[in-house]
This record gives sequence, C-alpha cells and structure tokens, in this order.
Amino acid sequence: MTSPFTLYGDAGTGSVLVEAALTLLDLAYDRVDVPDLDQPAAGAAFGKVNPMRQVPALVLPSGQLMTESAAILIWLADSHPASGLSPALDGAERPAFLRWMAFVSASIYSLYWIRDDPSRLAADARSQAVVKARTMDRILVCWRMMEAQVSPGRYILGEALTVLDLYVTVISRWGPRRRRFGDVAPHLAEVVRRVDADPRLGTLWAERFPFGAGWEG
Repeated sequence: MTSPFTLYGDAGTGSVLVEAALTLLDLAYDRVDVPDLDQPAAGAAFGKVNPMRQVPALVLPSGQLMTESAAILIWLADSHPASGLSPALDGAERPAFLRWMAFVSASIYSLYWIRDDPSRLAADARSQAVVKARTMDRILVCWRMMEAQVSPGRYILGEALTVLDLYVTVISRWGPRRRRFGDVAPHLAEVVRRVDADPRLGTLWAERFPFGAGWEG
C-alpha cells in the first residue's frame, strides 16, 4: 500500500529533519533516497521531481510538492496542532518560532550549499579554502547570535518540543559539529542533547544519522 507522503532525501541530510517530524507525528511515508545528486544521471532524474535538485522534497497526499526544509516542518506541525510541534497561530511563542525557523534556514542552513562544494563559488583550491573557512566562521557567529537571544527551558521556546528543536538538532551535527557548536551555544547544546536522547527518535537517529566515532568533531 502506498503511504500518504513520499519523502526524497538521503541519510545525514536535511531530509532527516522531515523524517524526525513525520516520526513524532506518527505519519507513514515512503522514503526515496537520492544520493550522488552532483552526478549528472542522478541529478537529472531527481530534477524531474524537484528542479532545484535539492533535498528534502516531500510529495503530499494531494500530490503537491513541498520543498524548503523550514516550510515543510512548519506545514507539518501546523497541520497537526494537537501535536504541539509548533506554537498556536495566536500563541505567545509564535513570533519567536517563525523568527528562528527563518533565521536557521536563511543564515545557517543555506551556507552548507557553499561549504559542501566551495567550487560552486570559488574557482581555485586556495580560494575554496578561504570560502570554506569563512562560511564556518559565519555559521559559528550565527549560532552565537541565536544563543544570546533565546532563553531555553527544556527546549528552545520553553517546555514543549517543537520542530525548531529538530531543526537545530540536525543542523548542529553538520560541520563544525557539536564540540564547537557547544562552545558558542552551550544552552542550545543542552537542548539538542535532550532531543538526541528522545526515545521516540532513537531508531531514526541510528538508521539515518548515527552517532559514529568522531561525529562530535
């Protein structure tokens, strides 16, 4: 039987964010892994699904395509208000929720398109090394900025887990990885460790983003 959702992605990528939300919402989905997107054949095939050739891409039960990780997470959470995975539209935490979802997406997540392949913007090896170092510096600056402007409880917005916590948890596993993330954002680091340990997500983490040797950086 076909599941209501079809998610295109790969292990360790932004699609794991969406898998985490679908898991917490107990929603069935079909997963289609699309590794090696930089290879012409793989990229061309996936381009028929998402012309941007980026994951995650989520096909809804209606057949409509959703892309952009923050948009997908917000839509899933808002579509299931009883889950508490997003603040209510008139909730006191709603402005902060939208602010930080957009901030993480625009100011941090977007830089990994450059870091993953600096040749997209820099032609020679020396320039690519500079780009890689400076994007890393910027990512750490942004995490530090966020840390200074939130007052987490058990989770970033207080006592309730939201998709914002999932967002930060997965992205903070990417370079420079958790050790340096914890140095600049110690309170956020406490939150993501709590999400790491959420028993509802244990199987997902093990399969799609395992805590391998040296993963903390």
